[in-house]
Amino acid sequence: MTLPTHQRAVQLVAPDTLHLNDCKPVPTPGPHQVLGRVEVVGLCFSDLKLLKQFDAHDRKSEVVSGIASEILAQTPSYVPGRFPAVPGHEAVVTIEAVGHAVTNIQPGDRFLVQTDYRWLKTGQSNAAFGYNFEGALQEYVLMDQRIITDPDGNSMLMPADRSLPASAVALVEPWACVEDSYAVRERQSLKAGGRRLIVGDAPPPDCDLNAFLAMQPAAGEIVQHFGDPSVLADEHFDDVLFIGANADRLETVFRKAAKNALVLVAQCGERFGRLITSPIGRFHYGGVRLAGTAGSRLSDALASIPASGEIRPNGRIDIVGAGGPMGAMHVIRNLCQGVPGVHVYGGDMNTDRLAALERLARPLAEREGLELTLYDARRAPEEPFNYIALMVPAPALVAAAIERAASGAILNIFAGIPTSVEHPLDLNQYIEKQLYFIGTSGSVIEDMRIVLRKVTERTLDTNLSVAAISGLEGAIDGIRAVEQQSMPGKIIVYPSCRGLPLTPLDLLAETHPDVAAALDDGTWTKAAEHRLLAHYGEQDHE
Repeated sequence: MTLPTHQRAVQLVAPDTLHLNDCKPVPTPGPHQVLGRVEVVGLCFSDLKLLKQFDAHDRKSEVVSGIASEILAQTPSYVPGRFPAVPGHEAVVTIEAVGHAVTNIQPGDRFLVQTDYRWLKTGQSNAAFGYNFEGALQEYVLMDQRIITDPDGNSMLMPADRSLPASAVALVEPWACVEDSYAVRERQSLKAGGRRLIVGDAPPPDCDLNAFLAMQPAAGEIVQHFGDPSVLADEHFDDVLFIGANADRLETVFRKAAKNALVLVAQCGERFGRLITSPIGRFHYGGVRLAGTAGSRLSDALASIPASGEIRPNGRIDIVGAGGPMGAMHVIRNLCQGVPGVHVYGGDMNTDRLAALERLARPLAEREGLELTLYDARRAPEEPFNYIALMVPAPALVAAAIERAASGAILNIFAGIPTSVEHPLDLNQYIEKQLYFIGTSGSVIEDMRIVLRKVTERTLDTNLSVAAISGLEGAIDGIRAVEQQSMPGKIIVYPSCRGLPLTPLDLLAETHPDVAAALDDGTWTKAAEHRLLAHYGEQDHE
């Protein structure tokens, strides 16, 4: 195949400034590089964070470790800082050309792209496809094997079955992010060899501190500090054991917790005298975890931590913001997880999105014999919930979730609240109920393998999420639709479909009746994708 010299690409050139470049060069692969033709790419709410922040986004900054600088210099798709970015990380590619040193990938191979390069560190995060490396909102994308292979030898290109529609494979990535938020394993002990801080009031006589520590792995560093904690280093400690109920002190102590730190609180029968300004952005992005007890035994706080973020039998599960693309995935996932007796609730302020979710989810609930209640978020049910998943990045909703939670509930802060955001929370109630915040960002390759296996085995149809299709010409409109939350599901972009505007599936019959005829009760299908590609002169790549 003779490759073109130029291509079309959607580029982010400044904060909130998108441009469709009709003449972006198609790069020639270097010795260790591969060139992929983008079959399809999904639009994601995470793209909006890059859109607004541009070079201020943690994942748009320069790579500071994990790869040699000369390799980065040889990679034209490495675009940190103010270089124009190509967004789009939910992608399926077919390889069109490879460098002479590439031996395990051949032209014609089809792959699902894994986004996160977690071993390549930036100042505050990690490198990622679609951020400081160009993503898939273009016709061709260049990747370097030395960059996309982790230290264990795992490639971020996952082989994809050609019998599957490209859209279903691309949607594995967002579905894997949903899966990760439930499958995440929680640390239920202090960190072996970690930095440990014991802080607060002097332990009362009935505190089990010494016995508790004797049962935990040995620490690499232990600091006991019963004075003003502001003198201690910020983001330094892997475990923080807080004793007492001094509100000012706890707010200061939160800043001492490192990434993925565990903060245990023993109130010793006292209560905080006010709401506590808490680092909810770090609960999501920083992996900071908080557990507590109203009594004196830190072992009770530790024992309240669940093994994972998974839903539990007979639970009442509330998805806040259920009508959006990710919220719909949470509803579908929990209905199809095989957990008995659950009652799934979904709230949204957009009645059109709720109606679309009703059409999608009701047959699944009936098939599984489970209860489903969708509601206008302005009139939320008052009964307490055992699990609350928050799709809306609003700190006030985190505070409200504490009020609405049953004892022992998991509160899943799924929406990406920025790392720096803090908000007053009722931690008296949080601790009394022994609630637990979970927050995850992105997914790991094992999550993608799990979801891809479900798609390949036809036990999960990720195409249930598709609400609209587009070519690159409509991609900017699609990103704005995501921003305005005007679509009840995912928007899928086909770069090869030149001239295709943003088209909701329920309007497809007006412009592409032959494609609309291949929908399955309004759901996107492989047959519909085949007809769409044929209409635009492309072959279905089975």
